[in-house]
Amino acid sequence: MFPELFRLGSFSISSFGVMMVLAFVAAYWQLRRALIATGTGDEEDASSLVFAGGVGGIVGAKAYYALLYGDWKLLFDRSGLVWYGGFLLATVAVVWVIRRRSLAPWRTFDAATLGLALGYAVGRVGCFLVGDDYGVPTELPWGVAFPEGLPPTTAGVLRRSFEVDIPASVADGQVLAVHPTQLYETALALIVWGIGLALFRRWQTPGKTGLLVVAALAVERFGVEFLRAKDDRFFGLFTVAQGISVAVVVVAMVLLLRRDRAHARRGDT
Repeated sequence: MFPELFRLGSFSISSFGVMMVLAFVAAYWQLRRALIATGTGDEEDASSLVFAGGVGGIVGAKAYYALLYGDWKLLFDRSGLVWYGGFLLATVAVVWVIRRRSLAPWRTFDAATLGLALGYAVGRVGCFLVGDDYGVPTELPWGVAFPEGLPPTTAGVLRRSFEVDIPASVADGQVLAVHPTQLYETALALIVWGIGLALFRRWQTPGKTGLLVVAALAVERFGVEFLRAKDDRFFGLFTVAQGISVAVVVVAMVLLLRRDRAHARRGDT
């Protein structure tokens, strides 16, 4: 764990903050390449889209976190960013920029989702470095203990905060190794990004690549949630994020079918 990289006086530079910046840089790099490659936009368009997505993503992630726990004071807490809250508000912000700059919506969507997948993969490394968003205890050799995590992976914290079933013989203060679900998501998001790139170069129907990338990221999140240490399981083993994942997949598949039909009739952009 490297929660703090260095200090400048009383100002702390966190690994999470650095990785978030790198995530936006990676997303911009991919978005810019894709926009220019298709003749859809330029560097200024890419900058505007990433800025809108970044602001909308951070505000949405914090708002979702505060709403989830019913405490609006959490909006000003340094920790607490929920992926789907950020995704939903960032989508609204990006759509607004697309309309304002008169960009081809579906081609821009394809380019933006590739940037989203790459940026998400990079950003999850930051979660790992600060010990946030980890999984349930595991005895697998790649399990990781977070003694100073957010929160630490002690038996007591996992019992109280996440209702993890841990044998009573394990003392509350014992630090346990858990699934590094942050790195699982990084690896899976990179795979989705690589597949998305291949489809982007091959498929001619605008929007098709983007919808499949979004659906694949939702499926990835749905699966990883089973291993996450979570306190928002509302139906047995299922979490709120999994419910949203299912909705995202359904909407993406419906839109994908409509895109295929529309493209069969005329060349939409």
